[in-house]
Amino acid sequence: MRLAASAALVSALIFPLPPAGAANHGIAMHGQPKYPAGFTHFDYVNPAAPKGGRLRLAAVGSFDSLNPFIIKGVPAAGLYLSFESLMTRAQDEPFSLYGLLAERIETAADRSWVAFHLRPEARFADRRPVTVDDVIFSYRTLRDEGRPNHRLFYRQVTRVERTGPRGVRFHFGAGDNRELALIMGLMPVLPRHHFEDRPFQRTTLEPIPGSGPYAIAEVDPGRSIRYRRRPDYWGRALAVNVGRYNFATVEYGYYRDTGVALQAFKADGYDLRIETDPARWATGYRMAPERAGRLRLETVANGRPAGMRGFVFNSRRPAFADPRVRLALGHAFDFDWVNRALFHGAYRRTTSYFDNSDLAARGRPGAAELALLTPWRDRLPAAVFERAYAPPSGTLRANLAAAFRLLQAAGWAVRDGVLVELASGRPLAFEILLHDPRGERVALAFARNLKRLGVAARVRTVDAAHYEGRRRAFDFDVIVNHWYQSLSPGVEQRYYWG
Repeated sequence: MRLAASAALVSALIFPLPPAGAANHGIAMHGQPKYPAGFTHFDYVNPAAPKGGRLRLAAVGSFDSLNPFIIKGVPAAGLYLSFESLMTRAQDEPFSLYGLLAERIETAADRSWVAFHLRPEARFADRRPVTVDDVIFSYRTLRDEGRPNHRLFYRQVTRVERTGPRGVRFHFGAGDNRELALIMGLMPVLPRHHFEDRPFQRTTLEPIPGSGPYAIAEVDPGRSIRYRRRPDYWGRALAVNVGRYNFATVEYGYYRDTGVALQAFKADGYDLRIETDPARWATGYRMAPERAGRLRLETVANGRPAGMRGFVFNSRRPAFADPRVRLALGHAFDFDWVNRALFHGAYRRTTSYFDNSDLAARGRPGAAELALLTPWRDRLPAAVFERAYAPPSGTLRANLAAAFRLLQAAGWAVRDGVLVELASGRPLAFEILLHDPRGERVALAFARNLKRLGVAARVRTVDAAHYEGRRRAFDFDVIVNHWYQSLSPGVEQRYYWG
């Protein structure tokens, strides 16, 4: 039986504050963790789940690296199975962590520091013990040479100290960021000895021995990767792991694009598919009855913030520096037509970065919001203080008329069917850069409407590595981006917005 599913489920829980400075089995962003000391397993797992078998999954594109902690290269799918952090999440709480490599966690009353005490039995895949030296090495290396988000987060640590043979403490200074204690708990711990004679910044197809439940068993570069559950995995009996990691092997096969991946799924090429395209969900799984009987479709409720997906204009480009121009171009996106014609009416227009949750903006700002906004009143649009944001609505004709008025006010006009900047005579032409062919239909519909404004927008789809290189170098005009959000927004907001 193969399973195709849509979305995921998370519930929100809030608890009273824990004793200040106490040593705990877990910590929560606010209040106490849901699960008490001595719990046996998470509620959402089956502790008696059978072990064994093979799980086949799919990835799109290619990969050229087994190091997911650096900017260079495209890492293989599933590497999270090989690595662990000091603590691990509970998926039925907004943001609570429980000890994994660390058996005890202690925090200051004001969250100005966090201390971890390592489990003596923790081992890497090469059977070397996980030590305080590995923790400190991981922190310093990821802070100085890791991915941008790691560099941003870990540079907020002011001091790290060894507190004993298995103890380490991270200091944060003023203690004005309650989330840093949890962020350090999620820091991946890497084997210091592995990198003694290997440069960390190198893309490599040599496996890095992690402490996680799976080790890399086979790699076909760019085409597939297979993980085997470690028979000597040190943490199999931990409460946070009971009922999890049940498959003996997990395999990822790579496909050129999502269309090819879907056909492979229908031909029994892999076992589980998460479908995010409502058009494919509505029509893509029609099969002959004798074959459809082996396929199960499930729709799963989603209780998490939807985040924000949209076209992103590179405001470093002179043509997009004026917010009136960006607003005008946004009027050319006909969401109602796209949703009806391409997605079977399955989508709802996003109006907030936290849609589908209680965190979404609604109505006029309340007293607490005004207290934060008022000091910046002279730098914020007046509309921020009057109403929640709403995207353009109404007919396309009316929206294009509004776009023309905005463009005229910004110093643009149509000459011989081409939109030009009056001051420079430069026409407005740009590229919409994609890495996923699924976005082409939406981008082309947007480009057709832009043409009615005299704007020449071309759509280009490139491979994942090319796209990522250009995105990181800000070498693009317009891209499509998705800002993922959680029920506990924190330091990732600084990473998103600078």
